Amino acid sequence: MKRAVRGTGAPKVEQAYELLRYLSESPAGEGDRLPAIQDLARELAISPAKLREQLEVAKALGLVDVRPKTGIRRNNFSFRSALSVSLRYALAVDPASFEQLGEVRNQIEVAFWYPAVRLLHEQDKRHLQELVDQAWTKLSGTPPRIPHHEHRELHLTIYSRLQNAFVRGLLESYWDAYEAVGLNVYTDLSYLQMVWTYHENMVRAITAGDFDTGYRVVVEHAGLLQDRVELDRFREAVHRASPSPAVEAERRLAQ
Repeated sequence: MKRAVRGTGAPKVEQAYELLRYLSESPAGEGDRLPAIQDLARELAISPAKLREQLEVAKALGLVDVRPKTGIRRNNFSFRSALSVSLRYALAVDPASFEQLGEVRNQIEVAFWYPAVRLLHEQDKRHLQELVDQAWTKLSGTPPRIPHHEHRELHLTIYSRLQNAFVRGLLESYWDAYEAVGLNVYTDLSYLQMVWTYHENMVRAITAGDFDTGYRVVVEHAGLLQDRVELDRFREAVHRASPSPAVEAERRLAQ
């Protein structure tokens, strides 16, 4: 695995996390096996109990896999893995925070449109067209089916060639959150038909190399997503689940 040259000003992992510091400085690549817990604890000069605690943090961040028969194995950094724990917590505390994530995602898709589509290969463009065709087949069926897989796959494919782990990780995390709050089961056919008309126009522009037209479509699409009917239903559900100020005040006084 290629290692970046660390300058004297390179940031260091907090001393309290010996294992994370070890991983950040280790030449081990993805899938490489790390020393057993007892051996690694001695190398890091910490107790096995403390190492196990730090392993749980590294597992939650997606940096290692720990399994009974295969031991501890190294994973490459994934921003999606690092975000997933925080996102699950944020949505559990306040489901309405999904809208804030959606606003960030829309801005990222717009901002990275040009560099993303210029990197796409011919097979990517064919895949995008196949996704559009599959979606229309589902929507025109009896009964119609929700093309959620196609929806997620289309957006992620457009940005898949970007060599930016943070952009890709955030976009992937958005779709994880989209499913977590249940928006993938929305069934308004007229809305879905409108969405896939936008998608079809985006793919047509990409295939033709008309990236300016595609950019205008994706900007309009982002505006549509902000005002989509499914979010209205989501907002109503969040509102019903949230206690009124009077009820919340009464609860606090009771405590």
